[in-house]
Amino acid sequence: MSINSILAVSPLDGRYANRTKALALEVSEYGLIKFRVFVEIKWLIKLAEEPHFKEIPNFSDDAKAFLIDLAKNFSPNDAMEVKEIERETNHDVKAVEYWIKNRVKAHGNDELTASSEFVHFTCTSEDINNLSYGLMFKETINEIVLPELEEVIDSLKKMAHDNASVPMLSRTHGQAATPTTLGKEIANVIYRLRRQMKQLAAQEYLGKINGAVGNYNAHKVVYPDFNWEGFAQDFIENDLGLTFNPYSTQIECHDYIAEFCDIMARINTIYIDWARDAWNYISHHFFTQKMIADEVGSSTMPHKVNPIDFENAEGNLGVANALFNHFAEKLPISRMQRDLSDSTVLRSLGSAFGYSLIGYKSLLRGHSKLEVNEEALMADLNANVEVLGEAVQTVMRRDGIDRPYERLKKFTRGKRITKPQLDEFIDSLELSADAKKELKALTPGTYTGLAEKLAKAID
Repeated sequence: MSINSILAVSPLDGRYANRTKALALEVSEYGLIKFRVFVEIKWLIKLAEEPHFKEIPNFSDDAKAFLIDLAKNFSPNDAMEVKEIERETNHDVKAVEYWIKNRVKAHGNDELTASSEFVHFTCTSEDINNLSYGLMFKETINEIVLPELEEVIDSLKKMAHDNASVPMLSRTHGQAATPTTLGKEIANVIYRLRRQMKQLAAQEYLGKINGAVGNYNAHKVVYPDFNWEGFAQDFIENDLGLTFNPYSTQIECHDYIAEFCDIMARINTIYIDWARDAWNYISHHFFTQKMIADEVGSSTMPHKVNPIDFENAEGNLGVANALFNHFAEKLPISRMQRDLSDSTVLRSLGSAFGYSLIGYKSLLRGHSKLEVNEEALMADLNANVEVLGEAVQTVMRRDGIDRPYERLKKFTRGKRITKPQLDEFIDSLELSADAKKELKALTPGTYTGLAEKLAKAID
């Protein structure tokens, strides 16, 4: 850990910096400036390629290559130059415009120099910002978040398949319920996650480039006969790969951001649910944890191996959700044609992704330590023979025996019964010999229905 990490205000840049470093090039201040430069340059090239705009020279291959290289190789040192300009302008987007103009003029290409005033042409700052954020979020989710989620699911899937046939006692309301298998319970988690990830993968990222209040006012003045709406749509969809939003105020309304924030929060909530269950399974000794050499569980109790990874995941995912929930609630709201509160809030969205990544990595670490204690699981099952009452009363229903539920309730409710006691009860019933034989052959460990099949089928 560096001195800068120790001095960091946020654990994202301090204690957990190594877990969040993948985000540094995407959702940092550098990342935002990088995407702004990209959008500005792509817009300039788009303008130059349109024959209708005769005042903008059509760029040669060399000129175009220079601009593309400027965006492609934009570095943190370049971003520092932009920040120096911002100290004078006190405007972050204008600083990007000036930086590009300076680079274009310094290049010495006549056609580029002649086009320099068309950098940021017809644009309000929010045209650049909303598109930059759209690209940022799309890349972050598709290139970082979804692969990380897939890695966690892969670890869960292995556990589900490996333990598909391992019986365990279910608990509803904290009480002994019908048996299941460990693999099937993990498969439940995977299925829930898959639904949410499918929605996240299909998420739209909207963008607009229609001027100060969304009406193409300046555009119409300078080129009144041009199809600005079609041009903007083509740029956003084909040049940037975003979804065109034809209606906006000064800002893109951020509804899509609220949508993926809601999805992220649901994903994190499912993981929190699983982290708490894993914690409980560990506390009941159904899972044991591999010991790490020299790791300390307690400063005073040397025997302890605490479920710290699942606790860490729960805590960090909770922080992430607090942020995602705020973003989903706040960002779609803006006074009249806009206020600045969205800009302030958007800058913190990377933190929500950061705390999420910490949580996912903690789960991966926790999963790697888990070992199944089949002996404890079986002991728990065998101590609750009364759960077979469901099977007995269901067969009684099938065979037309009067008041089966009520009879089993009287026999089992709130009691611990033994297998011999259950067998004696079965023998007293007006059932066929074959039915009695089948019921007496059941044990809590074999009464798992299709759980094994369901666990093996999960993908």
